[in-house]
Amino acid sequence: MPSFDTVSEVDMHEVTNAIDQAKRELGNRWDFKNVDVDIVLENDKVVFSAEQDFQLEQLIEMLQMAFSRRGVDVRALCEAGDSKAGKLVKRSFDIKQGIDTLLAKKMVKLIKESKIKVQAAIQGEKVRVTGKKRDDLQQVMTLLRESEEINIPLQFNNFRD
Repeated sequence: MPSFDTVSEVDMHEVTNAIDQAKRELGNRWDFKNVDVDIVLENDKVVFSAEQDFQLEQLIEMLQMAFSRRGVDVRALCEAGDSKAGKLVKRSFDIKQGIDTLLAKKMVKLIKESKIKVQAAIQGEKVRVTGKKRDDLQQVMTLLRESEEINIPLQFNNFRD
């Protein structure tokens, strides 16, 4: 019986490359000369630090551009919060990986409401979809990609016929 797994994974190597690329671009920009700014990757968290809020926004935009050039989905960044340390303003973003149970339940409900003849089951941080026809599985993939309720990057792997 054909099946596939729906997962949400981020290639951390590409994230590191995108951060390095944004740092190189940061060194070339004249509006950041002699300004204390930085982008740091700590575990599964990206921390931006700058002297002003508008510089912080520019840093975030630079990283988002680097993400898109590297093929990393920007929706994987989830804002964690702001803090102030001396003269620096810091903003951190979590790199979201995996599908939490609440979102997995939404996905299963969405699949069942679509009336496509497949079964969806939550298995840890992934959702396995099984059906009799390959076309039905492809319809489910399209449904999940185009859904506005699901605001995380999805990948479909482990496709079996």
